Amino acid sequence: MNFQRGRHREEPEINLVPMIDVLLVILIFLMITTTYSRFSQLEIHLPQAASGEPAGNARIIEVSVDAAGRYAIDRAPIEHPDAALLGEALRAAAQGRLDPMIAIHADARATHQSVVTVMEAARMAGYNRITFTTENSR
Repeated sequence: MNFQRGRHREEPEINLVPMIDVLLVILIFLMITTTYSRFSQLEIHLPQAASGEPAGNARIIEVSVDAAGRYAIDRAPIEHPDAALLGEALRAAAQGRLDPMIAIHADARATHQSVVTVMEAARMAGYNRITFTTENSR
């Protein structure tokens, strides 16, 4: 026998408002505590370039590297170079100027190590102004 014929049974209701409130609080917490900066561990200062000629008193030392890995400083070939010998040759080519510009003319087929050796030699000589020359495509 069913004594509750006229009464409707109430279904349990799940209230979603408190759950949404909790999720919003978690979302706000995560937004506040998370940093969105890219590469935050690296401090990068992008270089600036201006067109024009270099200063008249700036000394440019031209270092050439061919595809076979041979070096020349101001068109004078260097025999059996290593980074220390290239550094001494760069100091001699600077002729006492304090901070000359090192222009590296590397062949497109030159090895990466050849160019890095020139950069290491410039660092050992105490010169930090290094540039690379390129050719315009036609």
